[in-house]
Amino acid sequence: MNRPTDDPGHRPPLVLVGHEPGDHPSPLPPHGARGEEGTDQDRGTPPGHDPAAAQPAAQEAGLRAELQERTADLQRLKAEYDNYRKRVHRDRLALGEIAVSNVLGRLLPVLDALAEAAEQGEVTGGFGRVAQALDSELAGLGLQSFGTAGDPFDPVVHEAVLYTPTDEVDHTTCAAILRPGYRVGNHLLRPAEVAVAGPPDDGPVRAADAECTTTVTALTAVTTTKTSATSTTPRWTGPRDS
Repeated sequence: MNRPTDDPGHRPPLVLVGHEPGDHPSPLPPHGARGEEGTDQDRGTPPGHDPAAAQPAAQEAGLRAELQERTADLQRLKAEYDNYRKRVHRDRLALGEIAVSNVLGRLLPVLDALAEAAEQGEVTGGFGRVAQALDSELAGLGLQSFGTAGDPFDPVVHEAVLYTPTDEVDHTTCAAILRPGYRVGNHLLRPAEVAVAGPPDDGPVRAADAECTTTVTALTAVTTTKTSATSTTPRWTGPRDS
């Protein structure tokens, strides 16, 4: 029986178990690719997702949110500053009006004296020109006089001194101006003293005016009585030397 001759240069091909000699196994993927794929699957990251690309997008979203917050803060700060500036301007105007009102209020007796002198015909010549210049300057500061005969009676700006019932008017009216009133802007310096005329049956308005007139008369009488008593009461000058 002939044995095959062992040829060292000729060996039969190796065959994998479970494969036929004609089958060719599929090539294995590179080691690096298998490691990255296994890492993505282990982390639960879907295929094709790059964490390095998602990080700049998250940073941009954070910067946009911070920019919106800073913009809202600046807008709120600007609105507060505008309100503060308006309030300061309004307060300055109010303080200016109060200061002017205080000064002009001290000059009202001077104007009353000039008005009385003008009624007596004493404001003439150079003194008349001075009075006219004074009126012009005070008007430039905002001083306004009010009170005209025939105006409807307004208890806010009119002070009723006398009341006369008459059928010639159908509502309470200022019959005469006893002393003019003055105002500066919205500040009332002095109400106008007036004599009021109204219908006899004016209802509640008539009753209120009558009560006001009675009160004024009573106060005037009490003041006159106190003045007379003070002037007639002898003064104690101390013990006399014997």
